[in-house]
Amino acid sequence: MNFYISTHRHYCGIDLHAISLYVRILNQQGETLLHKETPASPEPLLRLIETYLDDLVIGVECMHCWYWIADFCEDQGIAFILGHALYMTNSSGKNLDSFSWPEGKSTGRTFQCHSWR
Repeated sequence: MNFYISTHRHYCGIDLHAISLYVRILNQQGETLLHKETPASPEPLLRLIETYLDDLVIGVECMHCWYWIADFCEDQGIAFILGHALYMTNSSGKNLDSFSWPEGKSTGRTFQCHSWR
């Protein structure tokens, strides 16, 4: 498994849904700078994150609706990370406690907060 090791001023995690996105942006210290729901389309997302575009990386879970986010990031020149669902936590910071992790495997903390930098 490859891990993303580049550093940025701002880290954005997006919880993807068909109609809306739940966006959280953290600084390098792991402090929440933004935590909002926005419609799932490029224009509202760009308006929401434009303050942080100077040095931003966006990470999403690998699921059926991530493709347009990858295209959006490429068009805007934003670093993009696609993470495996089993190694991520949701935007509330809760890990997947109900999942029975295989012995010796990660507990899903790889992507939470700034530990995925």
